[in-house]
Formats: sequence, structure tokens, C-alpha cells
Amino acid sequence: MGSTNIVHQLFLDPISSHAFNADQTQLVVSNSTPLTHIMQLGGDKKFSTKEVLEQHLERVTSVDWAPKTNRIVTCAGDRNAYVWNYQEQDGYWKPCLVLLRINRAATFVRWSPLEDRFAVGSGARLLSICYFDPEHNWWVSKHIKKPIRSTILCVDWHPSNHLVAIGSCDFKCRVFCSALKELGDKPQTSNWMPKLNKFGTLLAEFDTNNGWVHGVQFSPSGNQLAWVAHDSSVNVVNSANLTKVHTVLTSNLPYSCLLWMSESSFAAAGFNYCPDLYTVTADGVTFTAK
Repeated sequence: MGSTNIVHQLFLDPISSHAFNADQTQLVVSNSTPLTHIMQLGGDKKFSTKEVLEQHLERVTSVDWAPKTNRIVTCAGDRNAYVWNYQEQDGYWKPCLVLLRINRAATFVRWSPLEDRFAVGSGARLLSICYFDPEHNWWVSKHIKKPIRSTILCVDWHPSNHLVAIGSCDFKCRVFCSALKELGDKPQTSNWMPKLNKFGTLLAEFDTNNGWVHGVQFSPSGNQLAWVAHDSSVNVVNSANLTKVHTVLTSNLPYSCLLWMSESSFAAAGFNYCPDLYTVTADGVTFTAK
């Protein structure tokens, strides 16, 4: 994309979710409507709408683009999700139904690292782990329910492809085993999972002080987990010591997302209009730069 900072004006409407393709020349965007826009980067270095995906009946809440398999997944307030596959011969994106089996709005979706499954959070107080059923040519789901007690706001996958972390409105950040026998998974033991567990087993649970968990992400190695909450806190835990959570209560407005820049630093951004950089050491988490 180059080293020069370029501001792209995409919509006048609020953007609820976006994701880039593998080479960042295309962008899938939800502008808080039932429509999902696929935008192409032109020669003038500006994004313009290339195609509009029309399948949902309610506001699209989250999108994600799998860079290796070039598949897009969308979920919405209509309690549905779709996987979109690009048809090279016909030049269009074809939707494939996902059987979520939920009775509340879908809120967040993320592909797994191997892109053979994805996780959908919802207001139904459960997490749907979805995988493809070739016999019926659709995507099916398995549910993780207990002990989730409120709407799931964020999801992230461990690099192993067999663990998933969620943040929810019950002030909790949780890690679950998501290994699927249907896909022949053979997970390895780790600090997160000292012994082999079945699908849906709660491996770790962390409290925030007094706020919804807006964003969660594993570090590149998967050894650390960070999350941000509505109480303006930043939290990090190392899998080597799950009982010790490093927490920083900031004076800023709450963060809504975070991104690990390396194994020892991450950026957090939200309602303060400016991303902040934090450094992680064995002694804790410290603010580094704005």
C-alpha cells in the first residue's frame, strides 16, 4: 500500500465492519445496512464499489475475508450467516448458507487460521463453530453454550486452530477448546490446554473490572491473550501463569479493538479517536506512545 498515508472516504454511513483481501487491493465493507460492499483499489489509489452482496435482511454486523481460500463470511441481525465464494468463470460472488441455529442476532464472525472453519458470536448467549458439510453443500455449526451468560461481542482464534477466545457483555473473557472430531482434529497440549479436552470445554475465564469486553486477541505465538473492556481497561495474561492478569485502567474513553504488533507490543483503539501503543513485559503492561 506504500508508506504514504492516504485517507479513503468510503461512505457517509457508519461502518460496522470491514476486512481486506490477501494483497489489500480489495475491501469488503458493511455500512450498517443489509448490504455488503466489495470495493476495489483503483489506479488513482481510491476504493470504489465493485460489487454489492445482497442476501441479508437486516443490518450486517460483521464480515471477514479469508486471505488464502479467498472466501468472505458475513453475519447479520437477521440471525443468518453466509459464506461467499468467488466464481471465476462467471465473475460474481455466490452465497452459501450457514446453519447457525440461533434465535438472536449474530454479532461477530472470524475465520480460523487454517480457514477450514469460522466462529460466530451472537446475542443468543452461545458461540457457533461452523464448518463445511460437503454432503449437503452448506455450512453447519456446533454450539458452545456454558457458561456464556450474555451477548458475545468479539472472537479470536489461537494460532493452533483448536482454541478460541471470546469477550462478552457479562464482563468475562473466556478461552474454549474448539477442536472438531468431524474434521479429524488432533490438538496438541499446551499451557492453555494441559490435557486434551473435548469440544466446548472452558479452559480459562477472566473477569474485567466493570465493563463489557469489546476486543480480544491472542499474541502471534498464542502464548499471551489481551483484551480491552468498556471500563477503559487493558488486560493481558500469559498462558504460563493464568492466575496473574496484568491490568491497566486508563483515563481514556474505552477501547473497542486491539492488534498485536509483535510478541511484546500491541495497539489499542476505540472511542478516543487515536490508537495507543502498549508494551508487554514480564512485569506488566505499560503505555508507550499515542
